Amino acid sequence: MNRALTLDDLILAGIALAAGLLVAFSSRTLLRWLAGHAKRTKWSGDDVIVDALRTVVPWAAIAAGAAGAGAALPLTRSVQHHTNQCLKVLLIFVVTLSAARVIAGLVQSVTHSRSGVAGSATIFVNITRVLVLAIGFLVVLQTLGISIAPLLTALGVGGLAVALALQDTLANLFAGIHILASKTVQPGDYIRLNTGEEGYVVDINWRQTTVRQLSNNLVVVPNGELAKSNMTNYTRPEQRLTILVQAGVSYDSDLDHVERVTTEVIAETMTEVTGAVPDHEPAIRFHTFGDSRIGFTIILGVGEFSDQYRIKHEFIKRLHRRYREEGIRIPAPARTVALQQGSVAIPHQRGAEDVPSGPGIVG
Repeated sequence: MNRALTLDDLILAGIALAAGLLVAFSSRTLLRWLAGHAKRTKWSGDDVIVDALRTVVPWAAIAAGAAGAGAALPLTRSVQHHTNQCLKVLLIFVVTLSAARVIAGLVQSVTHSRSGVAGSATIFVNITRVLVLAIGFLVVLQTLGISIAPLLTALGVGGLAVALALQDTLANLFAGIHILASKTVQPGDYIRLNTGEEGYVVDINWRQTTVRQLSNNLVVVPNGELAKSNMTNYTRPEQRLTILVQAGVSYDSDLDHVERVTTEVIAETMTEVTGAVPDHEPAIRFHTFGDSRIGFTIILGVGEFSDQYRIKHEFIKRLHRRYREEGIRIPAPARTVALQQGSVAIPHQRGAEDVPSGPGIVG
């Protein structure tokens, strides 16, 4: 425009700018009220959406007010064009950041609500956020009149060089995606690798898997190494598992009596100890005629992997005390070394009948 600036132009521009600020303030107040109601719902997705709208709507109102003010002023065509371009870029930038936050938040909300998906794994959230930001960047370039076709071509050619230079990083990225997609390992699972590392999976990100040991130390395993190693998952397909306790009694014991007493101790332990499985069916299997005792295996049920240590501890104490009360003897192997003058006799192991009677230790 070539006309001179008048007082009416300033008044209209001020009204437009003030209206934008008023709408921004009012909308932010309204959305703050909605956020309080959203927190009381069970679904966490509405919290993410309202939080993003609290950023987008006020900035959109301010940008609209600024655009209205610019339209009311007698600006030249070039200035008007550049002003509109700046406002568009600002609005696209705000919308892109908010969209990345919303979509990443929704992905995280969905994964948290489904046990079969990567609960707290950040790899999906990070990939989603990067994709949204990249799309927003391309939209900004297109808005500014910059052709993105040559850029995409250059990225395609340069991507090959980057892929060759980042082979290990990309291998870890795709290994992490494969692990999560196959659902062989998820955050919260207890795993043991053939290299000896074991613990609860805390997180799986774009490069590594973090494992928390029972000692609360963190072990960081690259995704590529995790995908290649032999691994035992103690949480899948079922979190409950059985553990074996080896024991033995003397040859003069009544095995029916031993089985009955042991079954009672198992039932007592499964009912009273935290982490045990109350509906576990007691199981005792005699299997060995040893040198000094008859060996058998006791099968216990535990709720999850780390419970086994407490349950074994309580079970062995209770079983040992009950065997003493019932007069069931647990023999310990013994060796006799006979020394003769001028020669050494070969030691031999005494059987159960040569061992003095008394309480022993569960084997």
